[in-house]
Amino acid sequence: MGSDTIFSKIIRREIPADIVYEDDLCLAFRDVNPQAPVHVLLIPKQPIPQLDAAIDADQALLGHLLLKAKTVAEQLGLTRGYRLVINNGPDAGQTVDHLHCHILGNRPLAWPPG
Repeated sequence: MGSDTIFSKIIRREIPADIVYEDDLCLAFRDVNPQAPVHVLLIPKQPIPQLDAAIDADQALLGHLLLKAKTVAEQLGLTRGYRLVINNGPDAGQTVDHLHCHILGNRPLAWPPG
């Protein structure tokens, strides 16, 4: 499931990344084009192209990602709040076909975001 993406190459350590968290199921690293003072991408190691491609069997993994987003935010000192963003498809701004959560913080974030 999924294609060989830049994120797959980061998981395999073929491309360097500033990794801030890792466990058996996911990896978090700093975005190379940050949109906030803290901008980390949290990705599952199992490639799922986008949220629409997730299936019922992915439920535990998706829950794990949300809980680890909280862990990463705490680790990075985002005590005043943070935003989680999952872009789904090209019209939403998804540029890598590997499900990922953006963790953004350390600045006020306006609403609506787009």
